[in-house]
Amino acid sequence: MTDSADTPSFRLAYVPGVTPAKWVRIWEERLPGTPLALLQVTPAEALEVLRDGAADAALVRLPVDRTAFSAIPLYTEATVVVVPKDHVITAAEEITLDDLADEVVIHPLDDVLGWEQPPGEPAFERPATTADAIELVAADIGVLVVPQSLARLHHRRDLTYRTVVDAPQSGVALSWPEGATTDLVEDFIGIVRGRTVNSTRGRAQQQPPAAERKGERKPRKSAASSGGKGGGGKAGGARRGTGGGKPRRRS
Repeated sequence: MTDSADTPSFRLAYVPGVTPAKWVRIWEERLPGTPLALLQVTPAEALEVLRDGAADAALVRLPVDRTAFSAIPLYTEATVVVVPKDHVITAAEEITLDDLADEVVIHPLDDVLGWEQPPGEPAFERPATTADAIELVAADIGVLVVPQSLARLHHRRDLTYRTVVDAPQSGVALSWPEGATTDLVEDFIGIVRGRTVNSTRGRAQQQPPAAERKGERKPRKSAASSGGKGGGGKAGGARRGTGGGKPRRRS
């Protein structure tokens, strides 16, 4: 019996708001013998678990330190403002930062938008987490500007959100330690980049040369192309108008 410790596995960390389910499903279809373990971490912890070797790769929010980590940008999220359902902002489908000038904008310590200067009026204090900030919005203390996935993650029936068209946006990337691009990391890169199972760039999907494939026959040369016996050395038979037949009369 094979010891479970000898079974290779792939450890993937991911930050709140990122949903790895689609990629995990493809992994399980393509590499059923290699378990994929998920580790949810905070944005601040994401790169630390890579440094410490607790994860092989991570779905993180940009930016990352490119001197220490490799990264493949995957997508950029829309930014929204979370407000109570009866807030005046809900009258519009989209707003700008100027529309928040008179609002108390809550700025949690785990903010991922990297503001140079947050919009609106600052709240009395900064809550520790986005989840805490959502509670303050529900208590009508202020509004919260976050990536759309975080608004959905912390959905409440008494709250809604609207797109802020000119706010900073958050990019999501696959990252792993520089110089630690293992075969399993390559496999996951192929999945997030949408490579098919037959892609020539996929490590596990590469096929041996045709001559080495079991049971495959080499193509047989035609008699005409070989120029040997049986072909008569005459491609397509005798030339028209010479030998073998009567010459045509001129009219």
